[in-house]
Amino acid sequence: MIRDALLACGIVMSYAVQLSIPGLPFGYSELCLTTWILLSITRILAGGRLEVTPTLAKFARFWLILALALGVGSIIGFLTSTLFLDPLLHDTMAYVLLACVTCLTSAEPNAALRLRRIAWWMIAVANACFVIQLALGFGWIHQSGVHPWYWDRFSGWSDNPNQLALYCALLGPLALHLATTTSNLWGRCLALCGLILTFYVGRLTKSDTYLYTTILACLILLGLRIRAWFASDGGKVGLARQLALLFAVGFLPLAVSMAPYAFSEAASAEDFAKSLTKDKGGEATSETAELRLYLWNAALDKGARSASLGLGPGPHLDTPPVVNQQFLPRPFEAHSTVLDLYTQGGLISVLALLWILGSAALSAWRARLDALVALAASIAVFSAPHLIIRHPIFWFCLTLCLVAGTPRPIPAVVRQRRY
Repeated sequence: MIRDALLACGIVMSYAVQLSIPGLPFGYSELCLTTWILLSITRILAGGRLEVTPTLAKFARFWLILALALGVGSIIGFLTSTLFLDPLLHDTMAYVLLACVTCLTSAEPNAALRLRRIAWWMIAVANACFVIQLALGFGWIHQSGVHPWYWDRFSGWSDNPNQLALYCALLGPLALHLATTTSNLWGRCLALCGLILTFYVGRLTKSDTYLYTTILACLILLGLRIRAWFASDGGKVGLARQLALLFAVGFLPLAVSMAPYAFSEAASAEDFAKSLTKDKGGEATSETAELRLYLWNAALDKGARSASLGLGPGPHLDTPPVVNQQFLPRPFEAHSTVLDLYTQGGLISVLALLWILGSAALSAWRARLDALVALAASIAVFSAPHLIIRHPIFWFCLTLCLVAGTPRPIPAVVRQRRY
């Protein structure tokens, strides 16, 4: 129980960069994660049981491939460019920490049940932290050294509103998964209430990516629920299904007939869509898009110049001509998970990441866990314009999807009795 709560705190508090431990070079998240790893290793050395699961094998293969790709990239980087030691060590330590967390969690006895308990702890801790941060943001309480607003965007304890938006984008489907798969009424109410608060905080960040991710996740979840509804009751066709099928068949000609009216309202619909985005689709949105396009082109050029082998851990891009305040000084990141990984470990590391992400989505799909499929889609969407591979919640969600959709191995004694 203590280890579960400790890991949940370490995962959820990873965005709280503004909170630091006085006199120490790391924060509360690193402390919690490191303590959890030490406790887990101590349990193993004391004779604790481990399970060699398919999920553990997948993570072992992934981290081995990534380590080899980053090692080759580091050699190329030392020979062809100037590497900055601090970000290189930062990324290396982050990858080592995340590799330990993913492998240890997937090797725990009854990993599915333990990950579910950790997810409940995460929802509880996240909502408690959101309440405190909202109180800070609206001036009800004060905390020295914390600036909860980035201009008009809510950032809470994070340095960047997009970091907080990432956690809201992933905690939402996670809470929905817990709500739809529990039989406890009070637990369902807690998860749904946490979903509402998470969505409210996510909208306060004014992140365009969070908006797109949430809309796509809702559409995917709706489509999967409709599919499950049609497939329920052994495929029996009732009146409600007949009406839904007639509506689905007649939707296309109905949409064609309504097209002239839709075009006439296109301007108002466009204005409504812009009103949901940051700066209402104005100058801030266009400047962010222009900057990201510049960084993505630069990342593709850097990766190609390294023969698609990468340049090692850390950022590798030069300072762009237009610098947004949310970005750090040189060296720059591409702010795209795929492209940043392409500059670090080359094409091999990108293919490895796509493989592990696709495996997680496929596992959730096979298990018919609709909320986890939406969670995997949210990870994919948010990773396109942001670098999220260093966040522990990214790997926890992948582990949860892989473990939930992977059948547990049958013990040898049970196999002998069965056969």
